Amino acid sequence: MMPARTAEITRNTAETQIDLRMNLDGSGRAEFKTGVPFFEHMLDQIARHGLIDLDLTAQGDLHIDDHHTVEDCGIVFGQALAKAVGDKRGITRYGHAYVPLDEALSRVVIDLSGRPGLVFSCAFTRASIGRFETQLVAEFFRGLVNHAGMTLHIDNIRGDNAHHQAETIFKAFGRALRMALSPDPRQADQIPSTKGSL
Repeated sequence: MMPARTAEITRNTAETQIDLRMNLDGSGRAEFKTGVPFFEHMLDQIARHGLIDLDLTAQGDLHIDDHHTVEDCGIVFGQALAKAVGDKRGITRYGHAYVPLDEALSRVVIDLSGRPGLVFSCAFTRASIGRFETQLVAEFFRGLVNHAGMTLHIDNIRGDNAHHQAETIFKAFGRALRMALSPDPRQADQIPSTKGSL
């Protein structure tokens, strides 16, 4: 049995005030209050497909735009993930997923390596989805990987509908993260690295 993999993070700046609770071994239950509805819809994809319980409250300078709120939620998500996963003993470490949604298809590959790195390839067909700027998708994941210590490759392989493009990315991230976090029974008490630490 792995120890409980949970975390609570509070981050307060002049731009945002964020509280997040995370359980990596949850059922996909999620509650969000960020003031950015489409972003909440995307975060719900991570929770549902990653089987991660998330409670996230964010108050940000939305009168300016959504940028600081979305980016800082990525930072806090990454901090919580790093705290909850601990020394990564006994996990699979690598995860990948292909997820389609109608005409759109995305691939996400994860290495919980301890080293932050993001390769993000998506030519969104629109600059915004409702009021949500599509460039904020990359900003969210950039904040996340920098604070989770994760190598993350995201490729939207095809798609004509920007909503579908974004949704396949977030769903695939949830599925890939679930795989990477899963216990590996063949190395139950080992850290999955030849270096002995991650």
